[in-house]
Amino acid sequence: MKNIYLDYNATTPVDEQVLNKMLPFFTRQFGNAASHTHAYGAIARDAVEEARSHVAQLLNADTQEIIFTSGSTESLNLAIQGVFSNYRIKGNHILYAATEHKAVIDTCMQLTNKGAVVEAIPVSKDGTIDAEKLSSLIRDETIAVCIMLANNETGVIQDINSLASIIHERQAIAICDTTQAIGKIPVDVQALQVDIACVSAHKLYGPKGVGALYVRRKNPRVSLSPFIFGGGHERGLRSGTLNVPGIVGLGEACHMAMQNISQLNDELLKNRDFLENELRDFIEIIYGDTARRLPNTSMMAFKHIKAEQFIRETMGWLSVSTGSACTSADQQPSHVLTAMGVSRAAAAKAIRFSLGKFTTMEELDFLVRKLKQKFQPSS
Repeated sequence: MKNIYLDYNATTPVDEQVLNKMLPFFTRQFGNAASHTHAYGAIARDAVEEARSHVAQLLNADTQEIIFTSGSTESLNLAIQGVFSNYRIKGNHILYAATEHKAVIDTCMQLTNKGAVVEAIPVSKDGTIDAEKLSSLIRDETIAVCIMLANNETGVIQDINSLASIIHERQAIAICDTTQAIGKIPVDVQALQVDIACVSAHKLYGPKGVGALYVRRKNPRVSLSPFIFGGGHERGLRSGTLNVPGIVGLGEACHMAMQNISQLNDELLKNRDFLENELRDFIEIIYGDTARRLPNTSMMAFKHIKAEQFIRETMGWLSVSTGSACTSADQQPSHVLTAMGVSRAAAAKAIRFSLGKFTTMEELDFLVRKLKQKFQPSS
């Protein structure tokens, strides 16, 4: 059996259909999308706009609301820093969920050097945010509230629609990290009522190093200040030569996700349920709201083994993680779990299994049998 990859929340392989769509733009169709005087530029520009349309359709947004970036980290930096710069006249208070990705938390903390007052929104033991608690934390000077749709570690899905209603009632901007949700569950920015959202291609079988930012243009219209200058690309919000092959790949990945999301959702849920049911005698706990969770994600602790030992003893035939790939070098316990009230000792046992569309039942069956043989407690 080959190495079983169950770390799809960290990154996904590029789908062959996506790759084939990208390849011509490395060689034959290599034009710069900003070149307006010849056919090479026009072909590249048309390809970029087709991709923009695919991203917009997946999110139920307008094409003019999509800005291409290098990925969700840049998108969230542009969103949070851009809102703070443009709306400081209203206030300087920013809220973020305690379980946010570091791309949000670190950006918010950095803004304290520029006068921002940032505050974490506590979560319950199941990882969800209480609407009344959120409402009590919003002040007159609150300009933005950052709440991710689906957590990258636990898979917990927030009731963003209800929370966004509260945020808008208090005249603040709803910034939503939708990175992990895109391609796994439907993400409709109109239904969710979010003002800003982001996409990262490598989370949905596209290439690394490319993403997009959705910025609402009406009801309310959101304006951002850029922090990258030099050419005025992407309506002045993100200067720099466009990564045409990457953008084409992102567009194709979004197009495929739109066509296959229902079927993939069902398949992921079936496979994840099989894994959890077969290992139920070994599982001490599955973290997060198990009813409102991504269909591919299971962050669990086993009864008789710590995560570090589990990773060490399965290395070579199983690829899983102990949390976010962006913080895997950090030896501290998961900030997501500690925010949920999990002790350091318990968090040290947590392992994240995240399945993908190339996960097979054969792999899962082998995994279950292997784990039962290896970690069966002695009587």
